[in-house]
Formats: sequence, structure tokens, C-alpha cells
Amino acid sequence: MTSSPRLSIGLPVYNGAEYLAESFDALLGQTYGDFELIVSDNASTDETESICREYAASDDRIRYLRLPRNIGAAPNHNLVLAEASGSLFKWASHDDLYARELLRRCVDVLDERADIILAHSWNAIIDPQSTVTQPVEYRLATDSPSAPERFRSLLFEPGGDDFYGVIRTDVLRKVTPHGSYHHADRTFVAELSLHGPFHQVPELLYFRRDHPTRAERANPTARSRCVNLDPVRADRIRHPTPRLYAEYVWGFHNAIRKAPLSIVERRECYQHLLSWLASRSRPGATQRVEDRQPGTPAAVSVADLVAGKAGRSS
Repeated sequence: MTSSPRLSIGLPVYNGAEYLAESFDALLGQTYGDFELIVSDNASTDETESICREYAASDDRIRYLRLPRNIGAAPNHNLVLAEASGSLFKWASHDDLYARELLRRCVDVLDERADIILAHSWNAIIDPQSTVTQPVEYRLATDSPSAPERFRSLLFEPGGDDFYGVIRTDVLRKVTPHGSYHHADRTFVAELSLHGPFHQVPELLYFRRDHPTRAERANPTARSRCVNLDPVRADRIRHPTPRLYAEYVWGFHNAIRKAPLSIVERRECYQHLLSWLASRSRPGATQRVEDRQPGTPAAVSVADLVAGKAGRSS
């Protein structure tokens, strides 16, 4: 491995032993190999540590960090970014899968188009056995040259998985670090969109696994999700529920305030934000992608696209 890889991949994990080895195989089997894989183990209590150490011993692209205590998912995501040395960065999840060509396709886009700040691909939801259950239709206008239009789209549509795209590191370090309030990931991606367009590679290359122990499923309430992001949120006196929602709205305001926008663009973004606030009572306003009516499962074999899957029983 070179001393300064082009791409840094950050994989924060807590008790991810069930699917972690599959994720490692998929990432290490990419056709694009100029990366470092920074794994931050958030004081896991299952077999995560032994799996990480086994893979780190066999591939010098892996840098394994073991935290002495659980600092929460949000600080752990911020930590792997802080440790990154590449000019490009990608967060990875311990339970998702990645087609062999994902990184190469995304890096190629970023090399070809200097205006693009984030590249990802079409994606689908898979079940615990890695079977595609639902292709995800990407409806967002994040490729628009207009920053207010990109922002409006992210406000009003259930998002894709842009958070897990390949992103220019210098842009990531200009935006507000990932927070631990309700839907902090949405405000994070919205702020990114104000810095430049995104691109979706028109190929099914990313597979998001939905399973009972996934963070969103295991933490069904706003408070439990926030506590998962940062344990300090468990204090109901210092962090009452209204604060968790208020910080969410403030996150959008802060994104507009900080972004490199003209006066006209900033005003337009605030108008979209006010319209969005007024629309929160409409049916389906808080719909997740997983809650949409299932589409026709994509006619693809995950085992054919993802490194390591062909040798595993599902």
C-alpha cells in the first residue's frame, strides 16, 4: 500500500460480527484498490474485534482502531473521517454489500468532472440472505446545477444513500460534522449538496441490507436513535425530545447559513425550508424509502456482482 492512498474508506462498527466479514470481502475485492480501510470498533462486545484483527493481519490496507468505550455512532463516524489521509473519502457500513466495480465507477466520475463533489450508484435493499427485495428508485435532483434545487429535493423526497457515496475529502471537512439529533444524516447530506452536485452511476452497485438488528430497526423511536448516535442523548433533562427535533430544523438553517451561496440562492433555500416546515403534516411526510410500496425485485444476482459472495452460502 502506498503511504498516501487516493481513497480513504471509513468503517465505524459496533457489534457487527454477523455481517462484517461479508462487508470486508466486498470492499477488499474491489477492482479499484488504491485505498485505505479505517475500521473504528466502538468497544464491541461480540466477535467484531477478532474478525477485524484477522482481516487486518491479512491485508495491510486495513487500519484497525479499537475504542476503549462506546462513544456513539456519530462521533465514531466523525473519527474515521478525521483519520483519513486520502483526497477522496467514503463511509462504509458493516452490514451492506458493494459490487466489485462500485469504487472504480465512482472515482472515474470524480476524475472526469471537477464540478461533482459526490458520486454514488443505483442501489437496492437486500434481506439478511443477500437477496434483493426492493430496488430503490432515485428521485432526487442532486445533479442539478442549482444549489437551491438540490436542497429542495433533499428536503421533500425520501433520500437515496448519498451519505455512503465517494466524496471529496476537502468538501467533507468544510461542512458541519455529523450530529446526533433526529435525522442528523439528512441535514448532513443537505449541507453537502449546497457545495456542489452529486452523480448517480446508472448501475446497480450498492446493496443496503435491511435486517432486525440494523440501527434503524433496533432503535424505533427518535430518542433511541439519538442515543445510538451519542449516549449523552439519554439524559432527558439536558436533551428533551423537543430539543432533538429543534436541532434537526436548526441543522438545515445552519447548512444554508454556512454554505458558499449568493444572497439570492440563500434566500431561495430559506423559502424552501419554510415550505418544508409547513408541509410536515401532509400524509407520507416522514416516509422512509423502506416504507414505499415494494417494486419489482431487480433481476440481479448479488453473488455475481459482489466479491466473496459466490463462495458463501446464503
